Amino acid sequence: MASTRTDPLSLEVVELIGTVVSRYHTEYDLAAGRHSLTGAQARVLTLLAMAPIPMRRIAQTLKCEPSNITGIVDRLEARGLVERRPDPADRRVKLAAATEEGRQTARDLRDGLDFAREPLAQLSHEDRVALRDLLRRMLGEQP
Repeated sequence: MASTRTDPLSLEVVELIGTVVSRYHTEYDLAAGRHSLTGAQARVLTLLAMAPIPMRRIAQTLKCEPSNITGIVDRLEARGLVERRPDPADRRVKLAAATEEGRQTARDLRDGLDFAREPLAQLSHEDRVALRDLLRRMLGEQP
């Protein structure tokens, strides 16, 4: 019996996941460009639109160097999309937060992403729940 590393079905699933990820990143970068953002800037803005976050945690979440995040936040701040503020729990920590314009830009960016939404719309609710639960299991999360 073949291991899951060489099992043709597993290899096909890995290839399909890779294709989905590649198409998503391509569309995400194009959508970001329509807002004069790089893909990295758009990802940071989207993250900050959910809630203010310490700079270090942004770097950890996006798996990049804190110095890269500082430059990205500087550029977003210069455009009025992000602001820095002290953390009320620890005033030594700076939080990055999306401004109202930044939150609107993040919504517009999300609304401009058709790739993920369109194929998922073709799946039934039950299929989307099953896909979500399978992806969570793959990531070691409980559904």
